[in-house]
Amino acid sequence: MITGPIRSQVDQIWNAFWSGGISNPMEVIEQLTYLLFIKRLDDLQTLKEKKAHRIGQPVESPIFTPDQRRLRWSSFKEMGDAAALYATVANEVFPFIRTLGGTGDDSTYARHMKDARFTIPTPALLAKVVDMVSSIPMDDRDTKGDLYEYMLGKIASAGQNGQFRTPRHIIKLMVEMMAPTPADSICDPACGTAGFLVASAEYLLQHHQGAIYATPESTRRFNDETFHGFDFDSTMLRIGSMNMLLHGIENPRIENRDSLSESHAGVDSRFSLILANPPFAGSLDYESTAKDLLAIVKTRKTELLFLALFLRLLKNGGRAAVIVPDGVLFGSSTAHKTLRRMLVEDHKLDGIVSMPSGVFRPYAGVSTAILLFTKTSSGGTDGVWFYDMQADGYSLDDKRNPLPEGHEHNNLPDILMRWTMREGGEKTRVRTEQSFVVPKAEIAANGYDLSINRYKQVVHAAVEHEPPLKILADLKALEAEIMAGMEELEGMLK
Repeated sequence: MITGPIRSQVDQIWNAFWSGGISNPMEVIEQLTYLLFIKRLDDLQTLKEKKAHRIGQPVESPIFTPDQRRLRWSSFKEMGDAAALYATVANEVFPFIRTLGGTGDDSTYARHMKDARFTIPTPALLAKVVDMVSSIPMDDRDTKGDLYEYMLGKIASAGQNGQFRTPRHIIKLMVEMMAPTPADSICDPACGTAGFLVASAEYLLQHHQGAIYATPESTRRFNDETFHGFDFDSTMLRIGSMNMLLHGIENPRIENRDSLSESHAGVDSRFSLILANPPFAGSLDYESTAKDLLAIVKTRKTELLFLALFLRLLKNGGRAAVIVPDGVLFGSSTAHKTLRRMLVEDHKLDGIVSMPSGVFRPYAGVSTAILLFTKTSSGGTDGVWFYDMQADGYSLDDKRNPLPEGHEHNNLPDILMRWTMREGGEKTRVRTEQSFVVPKAEIAANGYDLSINRYKQVVHAAVEHEPPLKILADLKALEAEIMAGMEELEGMLK
């Protein structure tokens, strides 16, 4: 998370937009994203040019041709005339980025960008914001990601419709627990800004870069067939597409789709890994909801319908790590119980990480958990691994300030380590520990209640009290001391 000077710079940019006439938070995010994207394209071109110069070869796959020099950030930001800058960005740069991924429906990016609009109203505001953005250091990938998350955190409507951004360190934890491989087809059916897909791409490039670029076919598969995201918010789709392109994924399958609707009921058994934090919007309209989902679990609750959707979308053997509200784990309705029984008996419920309620602040104080399961359609749950996360490295208030290193402030490294030991040493840990395994039979006997509090044993420290007569004697002595003091004071006053 960003702090100090960079946070202050982003706040100043945000205030400049507001005072310049753009008051819709999503519009601010979108316009600022375009500018960051344009700046990043120039940075990427510079890297390509440096590499070409180093090896004495022409620039490979240039983003800008020599006669497009004026469209580069490093060029137009030096314009002294605000009106000329505005004309260049509005009439040349913006049309250029809209067709960057091809035209028509050539690519995911082109599809989502064709409706993008440049809405910065005045040359003065554009010149001011370009100057401010130029002064933000964005060489470090983590800084860039943190900057983006901080901007998204400023969306006032972030908590509406049950939508809120997933913190990057929680996304990273879930991706590392799932450890995707180049053979996976990865899907987020409520992708928003594509945070899970970006983190998955980064993991794959870090751990499997050789396999990804081994052949033209493996490279094509990585760019075109590995990443799938659905959302029905066109602004989020544009931001998500730009986010993926900035991270080097050329043509992810990011589609405008209401995942729960009847019109998309035909998509099933397509993916080997699902990573998601679906919206918890409460209730949906029966008429528009996919009938095959209602056949799995008869409910209007989106969090339960999304779980049914994940089971439908996964291939047999496919895995999922998804965030659910705590109520999913212990809700008493028939739909809640049916879905939990299905996960335990018909598939393989691998684990549950209970998270503290402050993880999603400042958007929401809701208590959540990470649900980890494998679709088998034939059972396989022997025991369920539980982890009681108590700290995630940041304060659990609205400020979410970073905390010092150490297990008491950050359980995430321990979660990752113990997850890998769930079939071994974790099975012998006692219920007073932070993590342990509960046998399937015990979960079934408890009506498939998956709340960690049902199984965790709390050790109450023994408190020794002094005998009552000793306490009374101490009170009498104290009272005598007070009376003596009062008499002394009274004598002084006389």
